[in-house]
Amino acid sequence: MKENIKTKKFIDRIDWLMVLLFITLAVIGVLSIYSVEHRDTDISFFLKNKNYSKQAIFLGASLIIGAVIIFMDSKFFTSIPFLGYLIGFLLLLLALTPLGKGVKGSHSWLNLGLLTFQPGELMKLFTALSIAKFMSMQEVNFSTLKHRLMCASFALVPALIIIMQNETGLALVYFSFFLAMYREGLPNIVLILGFSIMALAIATLLLPKNILFIVLTVIALVFLYLTRRKLKRNKEILVIVIGIWGFGVLFSQVLVPFAFKNVLQSHHIDRIYSLIGQDVPDEYIKLTKSGDKIKTGTSDYNVRQSKIAIASGGLLGKGFLNGTQTQFDWVPEQRTDFIFCTIGEQFGFFGSLILIGLYSVFLLRIIHVAERQRSQFTRVYAYCVAGILFFHLVINIGMTIGIAPVIGIPLPLVSYGGTSLLTFAILIFILIRLDADRQMVLR
Repeated sequence: MKENIKTKKFIDRIDWLMVLLFITLAVIGVLSIYSVEHRDTDISFFLKNKNYSKQAIFLGASLIIGAVIIFMDSKFFTSIPFLGYLIGFLLLLLALTPLGKGVKGSHSWLNLGLLTFQPGELMKLFTALSIAKFMSMQEVNFSTLKHRLMCASFALVPALIIIMQNETGLALVYFSFFLAMYREGLPNIVLILGFSIMALAIATLLLPKNILFIVLTVIALVFLYLTRRKLKRNKEILVIVIGIWGFGVLFSQVLVPFAFKNVLQSHHIDRIYSLIGQDVPDEYIKLTKSGDKIKTGTSDYNVRQSKIAIASGGLLGKGFLNGTQTQFDWVPEQRTDFIFCTIGEQFGFFGSLILIGLYSVFLLRIIHVAERQRSQFTRVYAYCVAGILFFHLVINIGMTIGIAPVIGIPLPLVSYGGTSLLTFAILIFILIRLDADRQMVLR
């Protein structure tokens, strides 16, 4: 009798709204993939050669794993972060070996016989747990530069390895962990510097090198003139301005060109220049082994077709299974990266708005859950989950409507992909489990 009462109290502490939102978005995903692949000749929903059948199986597996997680001891998740991070790190390295599998120019998949998955997706989970664990340790003082750098390294190290795997889009997701760090006291200047570097990178692509050099120099001289009185009393200002100017020149004249010539792949460069509406300069066009120029402009085609699909949906859409762009495969990668245009075409502006509304409620619920915690571990972890979800959502939808570069980031819980769906399921259900013990102080 006492066990039944205890179990009932535990069930009451579960955030069922988050469970419902997870299931709703995942079911929308299965139906969206179904609308892309379904043909009138299909005799059954569960066809082994159809991705929507596989996604439905992954959804079932996600719910089973979620149920197991909910009934696990919450202290288990505070005891495994660093070990899990080490395992994930080794798996990332293994993907660079012959065990790794190349997919569309990247080498980010790991083939273990019966199982093929992306270690970078799984590593997001271990990174979130490790950052939460590190920041909740009593000996850690996040106000010090040393501990801030150590915390940032948890996200930056796997991101660098994933870049080596030619999976730049996935690597960028790891910058979403800075949202949790910002909530815990990361100074505003870090965000300002981050956005400034992004603006400088865009300016580097839009302006000739000599013009940008002149602009940076003029800005530095004007600032020194305006602060000339303070300079007499504080010479450190001069050093700081010269340092910032020097970094700006080095970044725009050396680092960005080097990255475009030696780090980024041709499709990455194509996507970036497509976003800013310019052709790829000759100096950045890659050559094939035979010496021919690699064709550019494919990313622009993808986005144009996506925009056509979304615009053709109008206010109310063409109806489920009635999307012409969808049914005739006009949009490349429509079941994965561009799944949002499928929803836009079939359900129109209002259907898209409802989907975005569901994501918004989900994000706000996660933040609400984060702020009601007694445990810093759970709060930091919740903000890590919110950051990952927000980054995926904004970039993916931005890709489909042409305001963000096409970097291959799936729409959370909706795009096709077993590894992605399982990772998000584990991330979310661990948060639900930790929240059920929100009166405890977990470390």
